[in-house]
Order: sequence, then C-alpha cells, then structure tokens
Amino acid sequence: MVRVFDFLFSFFGILIGMPIFIIIFIVGMFDTGSPLFFQQRVGKNKKPFVLIKFRTMAIDTKDIASHLAPAASITSLGKFLRKTKLDELPQLWNVLIGDMSLVGPRPCLFNQTELISAREALAVFNVRPGITGLAQVKNIDMSTPDYLAKTDKKMLDSLNTINYFKYIYLTVLGGGRGDAIK
Repeated sequence: MVRVFDFLFSFFGILIGMPIFIIIFIVGMFDTGSPLFFQQRVGKNKKPFVLIKFRTMAIDTKDIASHLAPAASITSLGKFLRKTKLDELPQLWNVLIGDMSLVGPRPCLFNQTELISAREALAVFNVRPGITGLAQVKNIDMSTPDYLAKTDKKMLDSLNTINYFKYIYLTVLGGGRGDAIK
C-alpha cells in the first residue's frame, strides 16, 4: 500500500509542482550554473542509486555529508532552498521510479561507514530510503550515526498508514531543519 501512496503522491507532486521546479531551475542557473545535484547514495538492500536534488552548495564542494560541509559552501539560493526544504522536491522523481519512498530513513553516502554499520546491524536497509521520517521531524541528522540508526529502526518498527501520513504532514508544516551545516 505504501508504494501506491508513494507513486500517486510523487506523480501528482511532480505534475502540480512543475511551475515551481521550472522557476527554481532557472534561478539556479544564475546561482551556480548547474541547478540540479546528482549523488550516489545507499538504497534498499545497500543497492546504490542516484539521488537528485536542487543544488544548494557551490559546485566545487567536496562530496561529503552536509553536516561536515563548511557553511561558506552554501549559496544564497541554497540557504533559501534548505530553509524551505524545496531542495528536496526533485527527489519526488526518485520516489516515482521506486528508488525511494516518501517516508523512510534518509539515504546516506557510501563513505558514511559508521552509519552504514549501525543501520546494517538494525536491518534498516531492508526498506527504501525516504525523503522524510521520524529522524527528520525530530532534527536528528547524520552527525550522530548510532542515534540516527536507532531512531530509524524505531520509526520502521512503528510505521503504519497513520504514521506515514503523520511524518509527511509534520514535514510539510516545517518539522525538522535537515542536516546541520557547521
């Protein structure tokens, strides 16, 4: 049932959000010259997939977790996109094609070995990663890998239709700030 919700919400989200996507894309061309950001992430069963987002950092920023990136690397448009979470909108494509779910553990990078180990021990990789979830609405970022993995497991153990919609609702209302930039 979750896959049906994911497909419908992502399809209609892309359709309805297309004017916003186009505006952000055009403004992003002036901001960095490359408005979309593609990055390989760890997916379900540790299978790699390419995550797509609107670019919020300078093009030459190292390929590291957000909480390790310097604040100076965030562009002026990027600050706005991160604050409003609009940088996440292109991930609706990842949801539509089945690489991600709307709700699930945030996909990590392959170089985040501590988080991968913690999640592996708790079988967190048995599900699709998500755009939002319990950790996101509680402001738990990837800088605390063990705590994040335990929070992900707690969410997965209690995930039902009501909680699925609750996490989406809380995210839309502004719950969570995303990964902290030092």
